[in-house]
Amino acid sequence: MTVVGVGGIEIIFWKKRRSFHKEYGKLEISLRDSVDKCLQALAKRPIPSGLRFEKLKGYAKPDIYSVHVTGNYKISMEIEGNIAILRRVASHDEIDRCP
Repeated sequence: MTVVGVGGIEIIFWKKRRSFHKEYGKLEISLRDSVDKCLQALAKRPIPSGLRFEKLKGYAKPDIYSVHVTGNYKISMEIEGNIAILRRVASHDEIDRCP
């Protein structure tokens, strides 16, 4: 389902879709903190391997990527150049069903 260790990607700027804002607002504060730390780590160059940054197979135009926040939560995003468009933050199963 995924391609792990996507190389050559640098994220400089974030855009957040309405769906991301909505789901982020419903998270517990501790989980929001984990999401914020994950996004800060994604901005590092190179992207740390421990985040499990993955390209989801079967999605093209746009390519969709995911990153693990916790054991059960993921963030999905599109990447256009150096801009990441954050789509969703949800459980692993929900992201796999509808990123």
